[in-house]
Amino acid sequence: MSQPFEGWAPAVRVSVVMPTYDQDRFLPGAVASLLAQTESSWELIVVDDGSPGDTRTALGDALDDVRVRLETFDRNRGLGAALNRGLDSARGEYVAYLPSDDVYYGSHLASLVDALDGAPEATVAVAGVRHHQVRTSPGRIEGEPLQLVQVAHRRTAQRWIERSELTTDDLDGMLWERLLGDKPPIETGVVTCEWGWHPLQRHKVLREPWGGLNPYRARYRVREPLCLHSTVGHLHDEVEHYRQFRQRPSTPRATDGLRVLLVGELAHNPERILVLEERGHELHGLWTDTPVWFNTVGPMPFGHVSDVPRDGWRDTVRRLQPDVIYALLNWQTIRWAHEVLSADLSIPFVWHFKEGPFFAREHGLWSALVDLHTRSDGVIYSSPELRAWFAATVPASAQCPTLVIDGDLPKGEWLAGERSPLLSRHDGAVHTVIPGRPMGPEPEVVAALAEAGVHVHLYSAKAAAQMRSWVTEVQRLAPAHFHLHPQVDQAQWVSEFSRYDAGWLHSFRSDNRGDPYAATWDDLNYPARMGTLAAAGVPMIQRDNTGSMVATQALARERDLGVFWNGADDLIAQLGDRDRMAMLRQSVWNQRADFTFDAHADRLVGFLGEVVARRRSTPG
Repeated sequence: MSQPFEGWAPAVRVSVVMPTYDQDRFLPGAVASLLAQTESSWELIVVDDGSPGDTRTALGDALDDVRVRLETFDRNRGLGAALNRGLDSARGEYVAYLPSDDVYYGSHLASLVDALDGAPEATVAVAGVRHHQVRTSPGRIEGEPLQLVQVAHRRTAQRWIERSELTTDDLDGMLWERLLGDKPPIETGVVTCEWGWHPLQRHKVLREPWGGLNPYRARYRVREPLCLHSTVGHLHDEVEHYRQFRQRPSTPRATDGLRVLLVGELAHNPERILVLEERGHELHGLWTDTPVWFNTVGPMPFGHVSDVPRDGWRDTVRRLQPDVIYALLNWQTIRWAHEVLSADLSIPFVWHFKEGPFFAREHGLWSALVDLHTRSDGVIYSSPELRAWFAATVPASAQCPTLVIDGDLPKGEWLAGERSPLLSRHDGAVHTVIPGRPMGPEPEVVAALAEAGVHVHLYSAKAAAQMRSWVTEVQRLAPAHFHLHPQVDQAQWVSEFSRYDAGWLHSFRSDNRGDPYAATWDDLNYPARMGTLAAAGVPMIQRDNTGSMVATQALARERDLGVFWNGADDLIAQLGDRDRMAMLRQSVWNQRADFTFDAHADRLVGFLGEVVARRRSTPG
């Protein structure tokens, strides 16, 4: 009898593809559940997607089983690429999936094989699944795509969408829809597997509000710009959005240019920081590793910022010798900024803070925040009211040199383009806009406006998923006057939002009566949408909080930027005053450049330079 050639393996019924990334503690349990299957004709293809851990060690003795193979990427390439590597290596008649943080029950593979064997016309078989720890579903989980662990299909030439095309948690769109075509899957109806449930699951890292683009980038150490669209958010196409900035040549460092180490995150409108690079300042980034969706971290998708690796960062920073550390911006970076401040690097340190002191208290970060406001060489506040609040509640902060610049201002280039004709010129009705999540007005107010013929247009792909109750109620109360639109990015701000008579800031009632100790975050904040509306020349709607310390109210009154209302009837009357609204619209348009980062960059650079000079002139 002849011997099989080297590399020969007997035919298998099922190729099981296991993508894994940083799941060393889960992986042995997943493999053990496969080894316990009643169906033994399988092969396991483990694809290590550039994991920071040691997947080979985690597999242990399982690698002694001839049915188990390990494929490895040198860096993370994304779920689609890992699954495709498995499909390319598969030799089985059928393909199943076992993510390394999921498990099979003993009869799982056998039940899927039986289902496909018994239905030659079917392409895909689906098992019942346990999920959310204790819930079960006989097939698809409500509100979710079919999960990898519950699916088996015939081997196919079709391949998963990869990161270079789109990053998403929509597994249906990544492959299932193309595999199924117009044929429904065959369902076993029996729960034979478990979809794991823990904070670092890929779909959670992808979904806002606590996941999203920036948590995904940090978690998977993504170096390139992303085109990302989660099932609960809007499309983030960094590839196209930042192309014009990324393709620009770097600016040589000016003779008096600063070497600036950015520490933390850049929040909304992160490309604003390029204004400093374009003026001859050298930028480096040392980013927080636990961002939320709006905490933009590197590598920057627009380039021109060199990253400092987290491993051994102290020695790297000492060798780099930046002129100044510019730490920013929101409460999620407090812990990391404080660690850098406390490292005793002998480098001037400036702290720029926005959102928000009350969240810092809630999350146990108050002590670190006080240190940042009292031990830094300079502090930048996002509004005069926030500075006044800290002077009252942390008196020692008043001794530190300070500056006021809103931290979320957009880059000036987004102001390009001409205004569009008002919608009201076509139908005679008043049209208002909410650019982003609906932070008010109350549904009853929208209903009262609708009765007077005033429309409300909401631009937010996230609202339907994250603020469903508000959207549903408003749709019920004002079906003909409430309009839901997809999110638009900065390049469309002018053309899209300039069509509206007015735009909504956050709607809230303030009762602090001018007492900083009684102020809330709503009182102290400049919401990012203020810059959005200003860019398009749109008058801003906010409640009349006369007598209270409210940042948006003080700024809008000083500059004549909007409408202040008490009750729906008052607002309807003001919006109907065409002459006054036209004057407001022109006032906002004339001042819109002041709501860009460019307008304040020289003040920022001057402040950083003063901090550097003061430190250098201080003995010792």
